[in-house]
Amino acid sequence: MFEKARSTLLLFSLSAALFATILLLPKASEAACTDPPGAGVDWRSCNFDNYPLAGVNLTGANLNDASFNWADLTGANLDGARGRARFARAKMAGATFRNAQLRGADFSQAKLNDADFTGADLADVRFQSAILRGANLTGARVRNADFFRADLSGAIWTDGKHICAEGSISFCR
Repeated sequence: MFEKARSTLLLFSLSAALFATILLLPKASEAACTDPPGAGVDWRSCNFDNYPLAGVNLTGANLNDASFNWADLTGANLDGARGRARFARAKMAGATFRNAQLRGADFSQAKLNDADFTGADLADVRFQSAILRGANLTGARVRNADFFRADLSGAIWTDGKHICAEGSISFCR
């Protein structure tokens, strides 16, 4: 009888320890907002408003519901990044977004001079009052994108051939 009680107690202790370990360990799929910038980083739902991130490599990053409002991402590489992120008023001159999946992202009032959106999915993206002077939109999908008051002067349009005329505000002329 004593041996049976001891076995039951040992089994209960091991089960409790395993359960506590599972609860306390972070899941591999959870975003770690404290992770340093890098290719493939998972920054879902993280807040980087006002952060200095110029030149960072966020290739293939998961940025769904992340916020980069007012951040400095000048020259950053976001090729293949994905997610509905917020980049309102961000400094992003020369940033690259080649083949990024950014459906529903918000670039309102962002400074995107010479940014490269080649092949990016920009459906339902907000570019309200953004500066896209000299940006490359070759092959980008811009269905339902909002370019209200956006400056597209000198931008290469989605067909890869048409360069928007100086003074192209809200649409490419």
